[in-house]
Amino acid sequence: MLSKESSVRETQVLLTGLAYGESPRWREGRLWFSNWGAQEIVAADPAGNSEVILRVPTTLPFCIDWLPDGRLLIVSGREGLLLRREPDGLLAIHADLNRLSDRGWNEIVVDGRGNIYVNGGGFDLMAGEAFAPGIIVLAGPDGSVRQVADGMAFPNGMAATPDNSTLIVAESYGRRLTAFDIAADGGLLNRRVWADLGEGVPDGICLDAEGAIWYADVPNKRCARVREGGEMLQSIDLDRGCFACTLGGADDRTLFLMAAEWRGLKNMTDAARTGQVLTFEAPAPGAGRP
Repeated sequence: MLSKESSVRETQVLLTGLAYGESPRWREGRLWFSNWGAQEIVAADPAGNSEVILRVPTTLPFCIDWLPDGRLLIVSGREGLLLRREPDGLLAIHADLNRLSDRGWNEIVVDGRGNIYVNGGGFDLMAGEAFAPGIIVLAGPDGSVRQVADGMAFPNGMAATPDNSTLIVAESYGRRLTAFDIAADGGLLNRRVWADLGEGVPDGICLDAEGAIWYADVPNKRCARVREGGEMLQSIDLDRGCFACTLGGADDRTLFLMAAEWRGLKNMTDAARTGQVLTFEAPAPGAGRP
């Protein structure tokens, strides 16, 4: 059962009692997110009233976004499937990702033109496999899938700029944010380092209207805001790992932080529920996708 609490600290606690909150998205006046370890997709309003929208038939990880027509997409990571929720609530297979890689899939973002980008780590982290470079694929509305980038050092959160010209990807093991130009056909070109983060380990990311990126950082227990080139503009220190972040709320200036105590992969599905949704008043509203 999720609970509501408040805090007098710089951040406010919106929800507690989660396993691991991931893949947060602001949509239609509510924060939607994946509750890893509980196999739930949850939606919460700004007052902290929450409901379980869907229980997913998948393991870990699973991340979400939407098609332009409003249908929910779910990356079923270890199963290698991109699922689609139909208007009647049933789940259908939108695309089979296994033919490009069977090593597990992670994050998703749908840009403003409907391009669906999904990334995979290149190795099964949950099974304890050794590191191997990952890829990014582009999924079409017809279920077709093609690879558009490779050599990614554990690709994680992704964001598309408001003009749909650029895709920015967190490379957790590379400790950097990497940018690509988005071609007319959805392909990715002109790979470059958007920001070298030094000791930062980026997980989920979001873009704001001033062109800065917020990135969640589990080992450093913070969420940091950086500009292109790597200059750190702001850092929010937490008492637990920060897994993901997004901007939303009535004026798009509420930064939602998904935080939890990290005790290792073997403990991700244990009974502990240290996950929280925190909020912070950001200096600039959100922009782009998600």
